[in-house]
Amino acid sequence: MKKVLACVMLAAVMASPAMAAGDPVAGKAKAAVCAACHGADGVAVIPGYPNLKGQNEQYLVSSLKAYKNKERNGGMAMVMQPQASMLSDNDIANVAAYFSQMK
Repeated sequence: MKKVLACVMLAAVMASPAMAAGDPVAGKAKAAVCAACHGADGVAVIPGYPNLKGQNEQYLVSSLKAYKNKERNGGMAMVMQPQASMLSDNDIANVAAYFSQMK
């Protein structure tokens, strides 16, 4: 029984979204438009805008998807919802990978 439980746990971990990392090289091209507000180096150029450099990848994915799905409505939603709506789920994963790997 312990072996079955261990196998089920391993399968769950392997299938988790955290394991499906995006491509930071592809993300760099898609992130060019982000630089206007979040800076070319991921450090925001406008006060009050978040820095994306080194941010947690899964947080960025969930945030962008929430904007895309209009589930995030506060703060800068009026700016971010249209931006996120232009990204596919693969684009979102790639952009998140790009910013998260910045040091």
